[in-house]
Amino acid sequence: MIRPLALPLATLVFASVCATVVSIGVGSVSMTPQEVMAVFLGQGGALQETLVLELRLPRTLSAFATGGLLAVAGALMQVLLRNPLADPYVLGLSGGAAVGALLAMLAGLGGAVISGSAFAGAMLATFLVFGLAHGTGSWTPSRLLLTGVVVAAGWGAVITLMLAISPARELPGMLYWLMGDVSYARTPWPGVGLLLVVCFLVIPLGRSLNVLARGPLQAAALGISVRPLEWMIYILASLLTATAVTMAGSIGFVGLVVPHMLRLILGNDQRLILPACALAGGTLLVLADTLARVVIAPEQLPVGVITALLGVPTFLYLLYRSR
Repeated sequence: MIRPLALPLATLVFASVCATVVSIGVGSVSMTPQEVMAVFLGQGGALQETLVLELRLPRTLSAFATGGLLAVAGALMQVLLRNPLADPYVLGLSGGAAVGALLAMLAGLGGAVISGSAFAGAMLATFLVFGLAHGTGSWTPSRLLLTGVVVAAGWGAVITLMLAISPARELPGMLYWLMGDVSYARTPWPGVGLLLVVCFLVIPLGRSLNVLARGPLQAAALGISVRPLEWMIYILASLLTATAVTMAGSIGFVGLVVPHMLRLILGNDQRLILPACALAGGTLLVLADTLARVVIAPEQLPVGVITALLGVPTFLYLLYRSR
């Protein structure tokens, strides 16, 4: 199995490295790939080192971590709910995070507190959905999905109310956060570390996830502990989504389009899909953030706008191709 996995993953690794170099080199001060590599080898000038190591590299890594987290979370949610249209936000996590972040902004608190409030709101939404969906006889994927949709609608109403009563001076920052913006990311390392840990954790479970994707009865008949595995998937997907939303706000379509695209190309083996989602999702968001920085330079677009503009036609094409 190692040999079939090696080629697509090596291709995605190469693409992610190329996207990272392009993202670092593009900006108000352009740099060639040779100059970027010289900085990493310790041979660049002081200005180039500051530009790359302190400004562009952290933002690029934040974009990569956010995209990878959302793509892996989307793939896990689609396995858990056995619904190809499930995405990381389907259970209302982004709404809870948005309410927490907007409350911190209205209170005039700083960036670190905003990130902490967003994470707390996302986790509150996670426990709320799970608690409400846990009826008699435990929860089912359909009950969990319907509960998440209703809770997400409730969070949306609260967000609309907060925007309506907010002071005009606070609205631009709040709207940018809601649309998704990697420039708000403080440090990429928690997201990068979590992405690596989760990938190493779920790859050994690939066989079990493949069986679970065919249904709980088949999984139970083959000796899989269905309920603990479903709980673990739900917790992991929620943690990944909460971390991504905390880092960069609500960025849509990455967790929906990337798993679909990879399944059409690579098949439905979770041992390959999950690490491929981490690489492809990160690469996609790095390129989208690069485009957001340069399309109307010196102004910047929220990266969530770019992912939506790219994601809608891509998803429609994938549906047309697989009908």
